[in-house]
Amino acid sequence: MKPTIKKLIRIALTPFIVRDYFRFKKASRNRFSISILDAHPQIKDRTVTTGFDRHYVYHTAWAARVLAELKPKKHIDISSSLYFAGIVSAFVPIEFYDYRPANLHLSNLQSKKGDLMSLPFEDNSVHSISCMHTIEHVGLGRYGDPIDPDGDIKAVNELKRVTAKNGSILFVVPIGEKAVIEFNAHRIYTYDQVMGLFAGCTLKEFALISEDDAKGGLIRNTSPSLTEGEHYGCGCFWFIK
Repeated sequence: MKPTIKKLIRIALTPFIVRDYFRFKKASRNRFSISILDAHPQIKDRTVTTGFDRHYVYHTAWAARVLAELKPKKHIDISSSLYFAGIVSAFVPIEFYDYRPANLHLSNLQSKKGDLMSLPFEDNSVHSISCMHTIEHVGLGRYGDPIDPDGDIKAVNELKRVTAKNGSILFVVPIGEKAVIEFNAHRIYTYDQVMGLFAGCTLKEFALISEDDAKGGLIRNTSPSLTEGEHYGCGCFWFIK
């Protein structure tokens, strides 16, 4: 079936699009070329509220707020959200490292290749570092990385190795009441597991993004007991080495 015919069928199956198209065309003052063949129906956006990914909107907002408090001279980010690195680079110089480097060009931002299993930094040299919604994937092969059941442990040890004494580590992973691997997507940790991974560091803040929006949005400085009943919440940890 030709692409044009497929498009017409798709448009015909969305009557409100056809209705709105002809209303718009009738009222149009011909400032733009308009044809039913150029229609690109969007049928999922007529919602009462604007939907968003709770994990990624809230955890990046949390980390940005922490860095606004810290005001580091430079921040190192390991494979977190590019939106986070791009926006925060407006007020903090950022070096972004990823197993698959991003072709990203912004002032105050450097994008480089880096392997969490062997970070390109000396021991105790980084004063401000983040690794958010990343560790849970390491060793599962999802991004072409080697299969390694203990990959997350090795990666956390690298983060601790390179962090300077009294330096800050911003760490974010899925968190729940039970520890689960949903192969090959991600691991879900318990609060106690994360605390065990960062033994020797001091927890300065724990924030939770519950999967139940009735509990609120970003819940800062909360009790780990709030993770009870969670399956795929989001835990935000600010550690001091």
